[in-house]
Amino acid sequence: MIPRPANPLIVAVDMSDIDRAEVLARAVGGEAGLLKVGLELFSAHGPTSVLRLRSSCPIFLDLKLHDIPNTVERAARNCARLGVAMFTVHALGGEAMVEAAVRGAVRGTEESGHPMPAVVAVTVLSSLSGESLASPASLAFEARAAGAGGAVVSGEDVAVVRQVMGEEFCLVVPGIRPAGSNGHDQARVLTPEEAVEEGADYLVVGRPITEAPDPAGAARTILAAIR
Repeated sequence: MIPRPANPLIVAVDMSDIDRAEVLARAVGGEAGLLKVGLELFSAHGPTSVLRLRSSCPIFLDLKLHDIPNTVERAARNCARLGVAMFTVHALGGEAMVEAAVRGAVRGTEESGHPMPAVVAVTVLSSLSGESLASPASLAFEARAAGAGGAVVSGEDVAVVRQVMGEEFCLVVPGIRPAGSNGHDQARVLTPEEAVEEGADYLVVGRPITEAPDPAGAARTILAAIR
């Protein structure tokens, strides 16, 4: 189980420029609960991106690990050694792969001395809609059986997954947009207030904060709406 966070806001630092990312991290680090480092920034700068942003705020490393179990185990070990607070694996990889990720995280934690990161399983991406895939609730259930502490679920699915999984499981909801903002490429969008009401623990917000004239102020406004 992942305890309910004191600060549920995850700011998505989705950019390739590491210097710009670091400036943003310093600006919002005091407001956010976590900073999300995803494929764009990590593919441009690798572990350095985590190390440079980590001094401003705990890191949610969103790489959606999905490979054979041995490879995922080693990658998860490396994620844990970076000192991230949370990282993602893809739920469609199956129970054996998620179990391997948890083993790797434990090993990396033991080797580095950092706290154990939360392993969360991605069910369906929020930029996709209408797919006939395994249900997010069933994927979350399998991930928990494999040792994951939480799941990433779309706004459309969070209420159902919360009902199935109960309160002892962390739900991360991406694609959050404040009322009146552009949904951009997210097909399944909730406002921060709606997401919390539906059962979200963490809210992932990107461009409404990162492209705002005052990113820290935008983050504070979102937090004020849900507290």
